[in-house]
Amino acid sequence: MSTLLVALGAGILYLVAYHTYGRFLAQKIFKLRADVEAPSVALNDDADFVPTDKFVVFGHHFTSIAGTGPIVGPAIAVIWGWVPALLWVLFGSVLLGAVHDFGSLVVSMRNRGQTVGEISGRVLNPRIRFLFLFILFLALTIVLAIFGLVIAIVFKNYPGAIFPCMVQIPLAVAIGVWLHRKGISLLVPSIIALALMYLSVAFGDEAGFIHSFNTSLASWEVGTWVVVLLVYSYIASVLPVWSLLQPRDFINSLQLITALGLVVLGLVVAAFFGGAPVGGSELRPSLEIAAPAFRSGAMGAPMIFPFLFITVACGAISGFHCLVSSGTSSKQLRCETDAQFVGFGSMLLEGFLATLVILACVAGLGLGIQGSNGEMLMGEAAYTARYASWAAAGGLAAKVGAFVDGAANFLKSIGLAPQFAVALMGVLVASFAATTLDTACRLQRYVVQELAGTFVRRDLAGRPVLDGNPFSWLTDKHGATIFAVLVAFLMAAVPPDGMGWTWANVGKGGMILWPMFGATNQLLGGLAFLVIAFWMWRRRLPVWFVVIPTIFMLVMPAWAMSYQLFAGEGAWLSAESKNWPLIFIALATLALEAWMVVEAFLSWPKARGVLEESLEPLSRSSPHADGGRSC
Repeated sequence: MSTLLVALGAGILYLVAYHTYGRFLAQKIFKLRADVEAPSVALNDDADFVPTDKFVVFGHHFTSIAGTGPIVGPAIAVIWGWVPALLWVLFGSVLLGAVHDFGSLVVSMRNRGQTVGEISGRVLNPRIRFLFLFILFLALTIVLAIFGLVIAIVFKNYPGAIFPCMVQIPLAVAIGVWLHRKGISLLVPSIIALALMYLSVAFGDEAGFIHSFNTSLASWEVGTWVVVLLVYSYIASVLPVWSLLQPRDFINSLQLITALGLVVLGLVVAAFFGGAPVGGSELRPSLEIAAPAFRSGAMGAPMIFPFLFITVACGAISGFHCLVSSGTSSKQLRCETDAQFVGFGSMLLEGFLATLVILACVAGLGLGIQGSNGEMLMGEAAYTARYASWAAAGGLAAKVGAFVDGAANFLKSIGLAPQFAVALMGVLVASFAATTLDTACRLQRYVVQELAGTFVRRDLAGRPVLDGNPFSWLTDKHGATIFAVLVAFLMAAVPPDGMGWTWANVGKGGMILWPMFGATNQLLGGLAFLVIAFWMWRRRLPVWFVVIPTIFMLVMPAWAMSYQLFAGEGAWLSAESKNWPLIFIALATLALEAWMVVEAFLSWPKARGVLEESLEPLSRSSPHADGGRSC
């Protein structure tokens, strides 16, 4: 029953936070207005800037920020006990994550949909803009380089997820093209597409075409998957948002809401009646939290401070979210007043997802999992088997597996077949990993274009002049995207230390820099908070609720990176076999952060009440400006 009470309490907390703190920020601080023309209307180009219903944008935004982040982070953080992980998720998502996402979205909408990196050059100074964009480029390159590997591992472990994820793409394109021409709601076609996906899951284990398809593709090498997925990412990121991104993400949002509903229903049934019988017994095991509330001394685990706050990113606060808020969602919202629903509300729903992940790993696993020798493990023994050490819990397959098995146990308690329950959770994880991949590619395209624009002359209308400048081709969306994909592939192609140059190892190169991704990701959150704080400070708006999160999210990542570099067992600089690319990037990131913080500190007293330079006025003769109202 304690498991159910935790889930119920989290749900109530998030509902109350949305209607109190979220409403306060929307109405009293940001003063959102329905009569302000949104960037999607002012710059409507029917490709990136597209006025869109808030529920469709919510679907895109939520699935883009969720990805596998709120699964893999909480699934390993419970090694320190379930209470620290839960408290960070609950309070981090309300006081930091939702404010960060909401603030990034509002500031971007007030600056014609520019990314926070671009905005930083005006609200702080041009040097910080370049440094910020460079850090964004680095972080997104790691995402693109590693997520092909993530998806490949998910597909190899859960082959039943392959066909449903693949068939979703043509279904989404067909829905997008049809609805763009007809102008009707996404809801009914998306429900039909989701039903077809679930039917393919149900029949995926039976002999036939779907089963053969899944088995064949599950045998692909990682390198093959990386090439296929990066090509897909290129195509997806240059297509208009209405043709694939919006319908696919809306389908995925329905999928996640459905899955969450099933998991919650299973949790309720397990709490009152117990889990599904195991081992031939007719008795239903009781649902209890099998993990310790607090745990210290787990073999190989780093200290809880600062690493809890780096390990759990999505679900509490993630710097990647500022890129989604200011990179894509701000270009689609039709009405400024929809920003609370999309920015604040999506983060709270992600926090609830992370809460369910924690419960699946600390209570769902206890309903029964198969041990390494084929024996059935229950209760504390099941938790201990998965979290015996940091190495045992830290592998990607182990992180995903702990959630999939625990959540599948909830689903089995309501009578779903074991194979179907596991495949359903596998589809969920793979779908959101793919969403993260192609959204990151689109965001990287924006970052590359903005970086290249620094070195390219522009005409009076602000368009880049293609006069032979070697950077000019990177201001084009195709050039920028090809560059982003090629850089990611080159990083992925380099085998990690100790692995040979084989096609089986191509695609694993992202692991070289992956150890610092958590800290880099959280650092982005601190830098985004810095931009939000300066934007508000210049307008004499209250900044009390962003200054403390800004300091916290700048200190924790720097502390974690410094510890990994210089201190502790296995410090990168003292290792016998040094990972020099990792060391160089970590040192450069710390230096860039220090530089930006010093510049911000010196600028802060002089910025109070001084508005930054305004953007050039829009030309209403421009084909991008339609002059219509937002709402």
